[in-house]
Amino acid sequence: MAKDVSLLSIAELVRSYRDRSLSPVDVAEAFFARIERYDGALHAYVETTRDLALAQAREAERAYASGKADAALAGIPVAIKDAFHVAGVPTTLGSDVYRGLVSKGDSGLVRRLRAAGAVFLGKTNTAEFGQSATTENLLGPDTATPWDTARTAGGSSGGSAAAVAARLATVAVGSDGGGSIRIPAAFSGIFGLKPSPGLCGDEHGFRGMSEFVGAGPMARSVADARILLGVLAGARFERGADTRPLRVCYCPAPEGRPVDPAVADLVERAARVFEEMGHSLEEDHPPIQGWGDIFGPLVLEEEHRERGHLLKLCPDRLTRYERSTLEAAVALDPDDVLRARALLPDFRGRLDAFFDRYDVVLAPATAVPPFPLGQRPKFIRGVAVDRLWGAFPFTAPFNVGGVAAAAVPCGLAGGLPVSAQLVVRAGAERLLLDAAQDFEEAVGFDRGPLDSMWT
Repeated sequence: MAKDVSLLSIAELVRSYRDRSLSPVDVAEAFFARIERYDGALHAYVETTRDLALAQAREAERAYASGKADAALAGIPVAIKDAFHVAGVPTTLGSDVYRGLVSKGDSGLVRRLRAAGAVFLGKTNTAEFGQSATTENLLGPDTATPWDTARTAGGSSGGSAAAVAARLATVAVGSDGGGSIRIPAAFSGIFGLKPSPGLCGDEHGFRGMSEFVGAGPMARSVADARILLGVLAGARFERGADTRPLRVCYCPAPEGRPVDPAVADLVERAARVFEEMGHSLEEDHPPIQGWGDIFGPLVLEEEHRERGHLLKLCPDRLTRYERSTLEAAVALDPDDVLRARALLPDFRGRLDAFFDRYDVVLAPATAVPPFPLGQRPKFIRGVAVDRLWGAFPFTAPFNVGGVAAAAVPCGLAGGLPVSAQLVVRAGAERLLLDAAQDFEEAVGFDRGPLDSMWT
């Protein structure tokens, strides 16, 4: 096969399948060869599904041969976060407790992927029950960013991010309850989108951070993410023709939190790119104060309800962070939960009203570039930060706000990727994709150093 199929977009693969210059089966085999060659350094996958993928690829090949391949992802290699149920495949949820437990059926999101003709390469690594912003668990080694395998890919969808960045899948599915798509997308130099609540449901799927979570696409380009989002949402997100200037709110440090100087510089440059594209730019601060008083109690309440029994049943099989979460859930004051539920609609109302003044908020996706595995920063710009949110405090507020947001690569800091975060009001995914794609084309993010490492 003359082409390096791992570099091809969804559209390029589909064209090659249609003109018969590439075979879905050969493409799937090429991806499994890459996984076997490279994933030992990344730990992106917890399970590969070769037999299933090849059966799906043969089905796609027959469809193309008959001229009936009209499904959006026919023959496209996709990686699926191990928080979604695939029939006949283990779903660990990142936990040793569920090691080897085979799913009896597909959850709703996976059914849509299957119906769209996707080729399932395997399940990608995740933090235990999605409860960490880095991808570490008791199943095996931590997931690393392909830019430097001594550094974290972020989490909890770190496996999906690393797989896409290292071209071990064309696209991948992640989920984001507090930043779990945008953080690893930023740390891996890819595009990742957290949709509005309810847009991409996962019927009969895993429950965690349910008030705030959404499944979404992770891809090397906005164009690929646009196609995948369409499948996940059962909708179309074609690029618009609207060229009106956008009202962009530039927020360099949400809530005044410290940002690494290199990250701050690159995000400011991203803001200037929007200005150069003809959009209006104003520095301002979205009303996100108090998000933790809502997020924390509601997440803890659900963890206690769904998994509190594990604290007594098998505490030694839980990660340190999940044990800490469940212990905090035991001590949770019910009044705090009631208060959080009362505050949530007001919080979302304030943020929605803010979008009467702006079309897009631009802010850092993370406060730092990828850091060494297991070494969360204690200080940023000389300011002490907490272990839980210090490196990545800018994503969860927008989950609480119930809006759509994405991480878009905007440059390299010391050879490591940095992303800007773009945020729009609920239901404005098409605007978000269009703004992100315009920015992507204007910046021309250079993956050359990364691609040379994984070829």
